[in-house]
Amino acid sequence: MSEAPLPAIRSLPSWLLGRAAARGRALVAEALAEQDMRMWHHVVLSAVRDLAPVAQADLGRGVGLDPKDLVGVLNDLQAAGLVVREPDPKDRRKNAVSLTARGARLLTRCEKAARAANDELLASLSETEREQFTGMLRRISGTGG
Repeated sequence: MSEAPLPAIRSLPSWLLGRAAARGRALVAEALAEQDMRMWHHVVLSAVRDLAPVAQADLGRGVGLDPKDLVGVLNDLQAAGLVVREPDPKDRRKNAVSLTARGARLLTRCEKAARAANDELLASLSETEREQFTGMLRRISGTGG
C-alpha cells in the first residue's frame, strides 16, 4: 500500500515553510493590530522611513504593491497623520512621500511588536539556531546569503 497523501505532503519543506510563514504572519498581524496597524500599512510605513522622500511610484515598486493598492494604503496613512505626500523636489509632477513625527513614533512601536511576535515564532530555537535558520531562509528565499 502506498503512503497516504497527507503525510507525504506534510513532510515537504515547501509545505512546512508555508505553515511556518502563515503562523509568523498571523503572529505579526495580531501584534500590529494591537497598535491599530495592518501588515501592508506597516510595510509601507517602514519603506517610507527608509527611502523618504520617495516618489510614490518608486515606493510601490520597492514594496511590490500594486499602484491602486498603494494609493489606498497611503490614503489611510495620510488620513491618520502618519505620512505626507508633497510634490517631489526632483520632479514636481510626482508625489513624494515622507514620514511624519507621529508616523515615526508609531513605526517604532510596530517594529518592537513585530520583533516580539518573531521572537514568539522562534521561541523553540536557541539563539544560534535562530541565526542559522535565518541565514538558511535568506539563501533559499533568494534575498541574499
